[in-house]
Amino acid sequence: MLKSYLESFKLLTDQEIAEFIALTKLKVLDKGAFFIKEGEQCKEVGFLTSGILRSFFCSAQSEEITYCITFPNNLSTAYSSFISQQPSPENIQALVRSELLVVKKKDVERLAAGSLNWTRFLKQMAEQQYLELEKRLFLFQKEKAIKRYLDLMDHQPVYIQQIPLQYLASYLGITPRHLSRIRKEILL
Repeated sequence: MLKSYLESFKLLTDQEIAEFIALTKLKVLDKGAFFIKEGEQCKEVGFLTSGILRSFFCSAQSEEITYCITFPNNLSTAYSSFISQQPSPENIQALVRSELLVVKKKDVERLAAGSLNWTRFLKQMAEQQYLELEKRLFLFQKEKAIKRYLDLMDHQPVYIQQIPLQYLASYLGITPRHLSRIRKEILL
């Protein structure tokens, strides 16, 4: 899975991909375990091979706000902390038992220092992160909650059933009660 993911960018040689994969270590998170907690410095990036992760922060009222849900075959990291090496403002938690292939930041930096291809790859990853953020921002501003829910159902029908209602509602920017009404409306 990771090899196919890296190959899809069409930037890295087979040798560069093999070298990266050799640097990864398997990390297993039980349901409820954290990949990173708020206040910790993020020193690794993970490729989710199975499971579901949620990224969240706590509001001033100590309410957990889920802003990202990561499904298999995607990278996960506390990106701002990974870049700045400052304490993370977010938490990344396993919603179900999850497995990641993780690589240390120092190893990623070493690869980038030795290869223009890796520098290009990291640039493309940063651009993708920005585009995803912008897409989500526009979706929140333009679309109703039911459309956001239906889009998620279209893209992740298997996994959406495994996400607890309160986290899914938070991710969609609505209350659990509103999400229940949307689900009932869809079933009618």
